[in-house]
Amino acid sequence: MRVLGIDCGSERTGYGVIESDGVAHRIVAAGAILTNRKSAFEQRLAVIAAGLRALIQQHSPETAAVEEVFYSANVKTALKLAHVRGIALLAVAEAGMSLAEYSPLEVKTSVVGYGRAEKCQVQQMVRSLLFLPEAISSEDACDALAVAICHATHQATNERFARVGALR
Repeated sequence: MRVLGIDCGSERTGYGVIESDGVAHRIVAAGAILTNRKSAFEQRLAVIAAGLRALIQQHSPETAAVEEVFYSANVKTALKLAHVRGIALLAVAEAGMSLAEYSPLEVKTSVVGYGRAEKCQVQQMVRSLLFLPEAISSEDACDALAVAICHATHQATNERFARVGALR
């Protein structure tokens, strides 16, 4: 299965595309869609939307995953994040792909085994799970890859449970 993980942000939206059977994962692409912080917010959203559409077109993922909205002390920041998430959800829906959402706790637990893991621990595990010679330098891309790995793992587990249930 090919999975697109998205780490939403108004200045940098991270993305990670992996190929996975739910156990073994292989990186296809990773990076960030960068926007100009001096541009009007709606223009930044348009850049993110175009970037996500291009990634979906180029890599043909079967499914996508994003982190759920988390609470932020800064309401303005949380609202901007919600707008970017809306753009990501729209791009996924336009492509006719299925979408999954995971809390940061679920992502960290799935990738590291500990829901309160630090960023550096997530980076090390993403590197290890993808058999990369060095850590992903972009935190946004690394977070997006972690979301994709989380989804691939959850999806494979759900499919195994469904098969076992069907055998009973």
